[in-house]
This record gives sequence, C-alpha cells and structure tokens, in this order.
Amino acid sequence: MDNALSERICRAVDDAFDAQLALTQQLVTHPSRRTREGSAQDLLFAEMQRRGFDMDRWELDAAQLSEHIGYGPSTVSYEGMTNVVGTYRPAETSGRSLILNGHVDVVPEGPEQVWSRSPWDAPIIDGWLYGRGSGDMKAGLVANLFAFDAVVAAGLRPAAPIHFQSVIEEECTGNGSLSALLRGYTADAVIIPEPEEDMLVRANTGVIWMTVRVAGEPTHPREMASGFNAIDAAHHVMTQLRQVEERWNAEKGSHPYFEDLEHPINFNLGTISGGDWPSSVPAWCEIEVRVALYPGVTAEDAWGELTEALAAIGTDTNGHPITATATRTGFYSEGYVLEEGSDAEATLARVHETVFDTKLESFTTPGYLDGRVFTLYGNTPTLVYGPISQAIHGFDERVDIESVRRITKSIALFIAEWCGTTDDS
Repeated sequence: MDNALSERICRAVDDAFDAQLALTQQLVTHPSRRTREGSAQDLLFAEMQRRGFDMDRWELDAAQLSEHIGYGPSTVSYEGMTNVVGTYRPAETSGRSLILNGHVDVVPEGPEQVWSRSPWDAPIIDGWLYGRGSGDMKAGLVANLFAFDAVVAAGLRPAAPIHFQSVIEEECTGNGSLSALLRGYTADAVIIPEPEEDMLVRANTGVIWMTVRVAGEPTHPREMASGFNAIDAAHHVMTQLRQVEERWNAEKGSHPYFEDLEHPINFNLGTISGGDWPSSVPAWCEIEVRVALYPGVTAEDAWGELTEALAAIGTDTNGHPITATATRTGFYSEGYVLEEGSDAEATLARVHETVFDTKLESFTTPGYLDGRVFTLYGNTPTLVYGPISQAIHGFDERVDIESVRRITKSIALFIAEWCGTTDDS
C-alpha cells in the first residue's frame, strides 16, 4: 500500500474520531452484563444496519452448542440472548475475507460505591475513557466499525466480504463466538481487538470453570466438635487444589511461550457460599473456581486431573473425611497458540509499523480469549490485537484514547491491504 493511500485512510480515522468516541461512550452506558446484553446489541445492530450490511441476529442454541467439543456448560437460559452479525459484501470479490469480532458482554461491576463514578457513566478524563466494558471490549467493537468507515471515507470499497460480529458469552463460556462459527461464519482471517496493550497475543491459556460442593455434618454450635463445618473444609479443599496448580506451574518449561511467565497457571477462588443458619454448623459449602490450562492440554484431560485430586483429598487436619464433588459451570476450553508465519500476521505487522512507527510485538497471556474458537475449530489465523487499558474486571476500568485511535488506524489499513480495495467511484 502506498504512503498516500495509508495517509488518506488514517486521516479519515482522525476525522471521524470524535464520533467514534461518542458511540463508544454510548455503548458503555448500556450495562450489558450476562443475560442483559439486549439493549447494547440493539444499538450495534442499528449501527451495522445503517452502514448497509446484511444483518443477522439469533438466539444461542444450547442444545446445538453442547454437541461441540468447544462448548462451555451454561447455567442460564439462552432465551432472548442474541448474537449480532452484520456482513459487508462487495459487488465482486477479489480479495481475502475477514471477520472483525468482539464481545459485548461485560463482567459484574462490583460495589458501585468503590468506583470513582458510576461504572455506567463513560467520561473522558485525562486521555482515558472510563466505564465497565470500556476497554474489555466495547472500544474494540466500535473500532471495528469505524475502521471500515475510514476505508470508505477514503474513497475505497473493500474487495472481499467482512463479517462484523458482536457476540455474547465471552466472559463465561465462549459460546457466543462458537455459535457464530457453527452458524457458518468463516473467513480467511480474524481480528479481535481485545485490550492487549497495542500488541499481538501469541498464546493464551484455556480455562475451566467449576463449582465444588463440600458436604458437612450440621450440629448446634454447643456441640460443634461433634459436627463437621463444610465451610472450613472448603478452604482445605482449595488448599489441595493449589497443589495441582503448583504442579502445573512447575511444568511450564515444557510448554512453548509459557516458559518465561512467572506464574502462568492460576486457580482463582471466585465465589464461596454455604451454610443455612448462623447457629448451625454448616452442612454444605460451594466454591466456584476458575482454572487455567496450557495450550495442548485438553479440557477433558485437565478435568480428569482435577476430579482425581478432589477424590483423593481424604481427611482434613482433624481427621474428618471430606466429600467434595465438582460440576462444570462455564468455560471448558482449551488454550491456543497463534503459529508464526501466517500472511495475516505479516500484514498486521506491516500496518502496525506504519501507524506506530515501531515493530509489532507479541506476548503470551494467562487469560481466556475467543481466539481459540477460530484457531482450534475454524483453522483460521486469529489476531487478538487491541488498545491499552487499565483495571479491566476491576474498579474504574478505562481505555487509552490515543491507543484506540492508533489501533483503529491499524485495523483500517489491515482491511485495505488484506481484503483489497476498489475505487468507490
């Protein structure tokens, strides 16, 4: 791509950037937590439709999804929970097709009083756009649309189909992107502008969500020694699971791209609940645990190790037998590696250097990404590449404005080079 064309496209991003930020702010004001994504999807549907895309919106089908190896068991009904896809189709196809994917669901905001302002406000302060989902990943969703707009505003039309995907369930099962794949949406490459510090993700872990239920023996507190406290026992169970975590971390040297990470495998005790009455020794306790696993390790094999560890717990420090059973309650996904050498990565590296004036860097993340859906099950090079952010999943989540601008330019230039263009006139 010649310099004049690159400059035209980048200038078009700058010209529309205020409108891009305004739409991002508007999207952040929709609290699109799990099962409540509808209004945010309405907004994105309207934006895609306004651009003349062929529109598709559908409810996820748990029965269909459950037959696929990549399915994550869901604990909610998918009634009314929809994906949105808008497809740009050229009059004639001469370039390579593209999926621009992003998730609209966000994690819970936590205690609002700890935020500096409402998590559903979206102010811009000192170069940062705030709000739950601002970085993870509504800024990326909107960047996908405005990158396309910039190509068109520069007087060009992409010469290959582009599928703009706004999916749900990324934060808990990955079933949204999986549903889009099963619906037939494929392409020659995928870009997912997750908040990745202006870098490309080379590899990431898989994730399993499980609920572990521990049984107790209720008694009156005056006879507490004769009972068995399930909540106390649950902490012992978690201690035993951390031995598995420690063992898996010790194996990092045999997993490419993870050797230099200090602690790539993390077991997070996310929630705990139990007991029925303050004056009764708890008869039960449930802990929800998020488990990471290396690429190349199947979820089934990891699950086998976890359930074996629970079955082998035996007794607590006082000699009481512990009964702990696990249920899959969300992610049941493998990790993946983006193999080096693809044309898609080479294209991204060129456009990134044009925009940033630096080489494209890649890194490994011990977190889940929907890139595994397209890489493992669609055999498609998937570029997870997005802006700088802070405090995702935390208080005062925010995304860097100038980083969003630069990432949008990179995606726009990628569209033009990867898909090819024709003169709009």
